[in-house]
Amino acid sequence: MNPEIRYLAQQLLHAGLGPLCERDRRVIARVARRVHTARNVNQVFEQNLSFGDRLADRVAAVGGSWAFIVGFCAFLLAWAFVNAVVLAGAVDPYPFVFLNLLLSMLAALQAPIIMMSQNRQAAKDRLAAALDYQVNIKAESSIAELHDKVDRLTALLAEERERREAERFAIEEEPAAVFARAPAGA
Repeated sequence: MNPEIRYLAQQLLHAGLGPLCERDRRVIARVARRVHTARNVNQVFEQNLSFGDRLADRVAAVGGSWAFIVGFCAFLLAWAFVNAVVLAGAVDPYPFVFLNLLLSMLAALQAPIIMMSQNRQAAKDRLAAALDYQVNIKAESSIAELHDKVDRLTALLAEERERREAERFAIEEEPAAVFARAPAGA
């Protein structure tokens, strides 16, 4: 396995490669190669949709809109008016049995289509969570890497400060040593 990936797994995530699942290994590999992890969920998800999936989503979008509800109420009122008043029960007389049959068939078809759309939305949410997880892992490892760099820089600055203080102390000590060695009456 790539040494960068092994380093990331051991140092940044505080785990060896053994306990990592395949998804975590892919994320670490992307981090090691410095590949962007953030992706558009909608684009990734829509690449795998079939014609039936798209159709079900459109039916659910139309069936779940106020325009559909208002239009359908207008259709029901028109049906009742035409069959009860205008035609006086010639096509579908008052308890509107044929209308009930049509409504039952519509509900029988519309409910599974809406459920299919909801299942796809749940799958899209799971995909979004997985992509968010990858971004979060990469961000966490990048932050840990930055912490390591800051710690190294802090250590280098501390060493430099100690070296300069030691030099300054040595310079301050030199004149005192010269006066200490000089004879008293000179």
